Amino acid sequence: MEAMTPKGIRLTIKTIRALFFIHFFVFAAAAICIAVVLIAAKVQGAPSIVVPQSTVLYASNGTKIGEEHHGGRRFWVELDEISPYLINATIAIEDKNFYDHHGFDFKRIAGAAVADLKAMAKVQGASTITQQYARNLYLGFEKTWARKMTEAFYTIRLEMNYSKEKILEGYLNTIYYGHGAYGVEAASRYYFDKKAKDLTLAEAALLAGIPKGPYSYSPMVNYDLSKKRQEMILQTMVKQGLITKKESELAAKEKLTFKTNENTKTEKFAPYFQDEVMKEVKEILQDHQLIETAGLKIFTTLDPNLQKIAESTVEKVMRKDSDIQVAFSAIDPKTGEVKALIGGRNYKESPFNRMTQAKRQPGSTIKPFLYYAALENGFTPSTTLKSEPTTFHFQNGTNTYSPGNYNGYYANDEITLIEALALSDNIYAVKTHMFIGMDQLIKMGKLFGIGENFKMVPSLALGTSPVRPLDLMNAYGILANGGQKIKPIFVRKIIDKNGKVLYEANVKKEQILNEQTAFITAHLMTGMFDRKLNSYTTVTGENIIDQLSRPFAGKSGTTKTDSWMIGFAPQLVAGVWTGYDKGKTIDMVEERAYSKKIWAGFMEEALKHEPVKQFKPPEGVVGVYVNPENGLLATKDCPVSRLAYYVKGTEPTKYCMEHRDNMEEPKNSGRKKKDKPLWRRLMPWF
Repeated sequence: MEAMTPKGIRLTIKTIRALFFIHFFVFAAAAICIAVVLIAAKVQGAPSIVVPQSTVLYASNGTKIGEEHHGGRRFWVELDEISPYLINATIAIEDKNFYDHHGFDFKRIAGAAVADLKAMAKVQGASTITQQYARNLYLGFEKTWARKMTEAFYTIRLEMNYSKEKILEGYLNTIYYGHGAYGVEAASRYYFDKKAKDLTLAEAALLAGIPKGPYSYSPMVNYDLSKKRQEMILQTMVKQGLITKKESELAAKEKLTFKTNENTKTEKFAPYFQDEVMKEVKEILQDHQLIETAGLKIFTTLDPNLQKIAESTVEKVMRKDSDIQVAFSAIDPKTGEVKALIGGRNYKESPFNRMTQAKRQPGSTIKPFLYYAALENGFTPSTTLKSEPTTFHFQNGTNTYSPGNYNGYYANDEITLIEALALSDNIYAVKTHMFIGMDQLIKMGKLFGIGENFKMVPSLALGTSPVRPLDLMNAYGILANGGQKIKPIFVRKIIDKNGKVLYEANVKKEQILNEQTAFITAHLMTGMFDRKLNSYTTVTGENIIDQLSRPFAGKSGTTKTDSWMIGFAPQLVAGVWTGYDKGKTIDMVEERAYSKKIWAGFMEEALKHEPVKQFKPPEGVVGVYVNPENGLLATKDCPVSRLAYYVKGTEPTKYCMEHRDNMEEPKNSGRKKKDKPLWRRLMPWF
């Protein structure tokens, strides 16, 4: 049996049967392939739609201080946080059948193919929102068949596992809008300085037109072209019944106000501090992907006012034509919270943080820890040692060390611990170090967190083993708070984009020092600001005493390459290091004074509106007036006297007699009742 084709070709039944089976197998194979793809898509499940999200940093007062964009500005928002105008405009211009197809708009694909054939070029796109979303998430933009097949597979997986609303939300949060802005929230903030939910129809239509060509259609680059595309989108929305013609005309005429401050590259606020915040966040969360994709809100310890004071003080004090560097930090001694931080003079030129990354010789700023150890080992503020040129022998006498005092000054007499710290006497320090055992200061380094690698040598007492500046500032904070352990903290709380608290700082109080000894050490450190302490020489804080209006404790330190000033009031610790990066010595007298001037200027301004607080002794400590030159109880005839504190039972009991004509030892306070003025004798009655 034969059959005739329209052209007269004779086909046998056998031939017809063969053609039928060929078509059948082709369609069957295609159906099987489609089924395999669908099954594979289902088996593989929902693809990850996690993308990098910008991290926002906040100061302690809740104000925003910065953002970390991980390659681009991104802020995830849900659909109900996006203006309906923008949603409708995007669907209208990108994929009007979005809610009717399953990832592929075949009618649109066919139309685009015809248009391309007529023009003999690629003139019309046919990608749906789902396809574009798949491309944004997983693929590049190379035009290869392999990439297109992969895109199609991801499109299927997205459609099978996520709702249309979830896909649309993801697309609007990942599409690129130019100038480093990914997603509608970042774009809305960049172009209009407002949230995506507050966009007007005119603004929404303009933004919806940018993704087609983020550079070409940016109003910042080509306003006229972006305006024409906006009007075209408005007309498209009218045709689709999304807005009225009147609304379209009003939107087209609306004057748009663009955010201008983003066009100028502004300097990052407290950039060294922000870097340390992100380092701490990485240590806390230990999850790189979480940090980049969770849309974190990080609440830091920074006090913007203190940061500004620190920066302006440095600017005022240091000469602009000098390349000497500076590192500064201010810490709350009760918590360890870092309130302000400077890591160098110019972050753009050098982001290296000298406060947290450098190691420098602390010089005499190490002495408070030495004297804390001495007080714990039998010394009192009245302990005397002779200040004179001395050669020290160590390592069984095989090595010698001959330190000197600043400017070659020696008392050539016995001096007290009170004087030694205030005058920064090096001979007294090394003698103390050798007397109590060099291992004691090494123990103190570990206890205070400033030195894991201190060397057991006499010069350690003068700060020859390098330390990290921030660790040193923090150690002073431990003395300031009465001996409770703290560590530098930059982050108070971390929450993700959904408001879930991922971390919250919890400062646990741990007493690591003897409270009485810590207080006595801190009070001894007030001596550097007491010009009446000594009758024959000046204290180390002499040049800044007139700038100070409240009680402070502190210690300065100087080496050939480093200049330090660290000190505190009961409620705030601050420290300054100045020096050169590459071992250059500090030769100018003016530059040696920078650290003290910066510290004094900052502390006075920072505490200007704070109550004046005294250093209050804890229980078990008694205060008596002594002659600081010999450590004995002062009499009215002593040329100098100073209030000094002692652990109860260790205070001096003998009076200074060398300045009295009458050698009879006075009773009680050393002043006879008849010597008191009338008003002093009557005072107790009232």
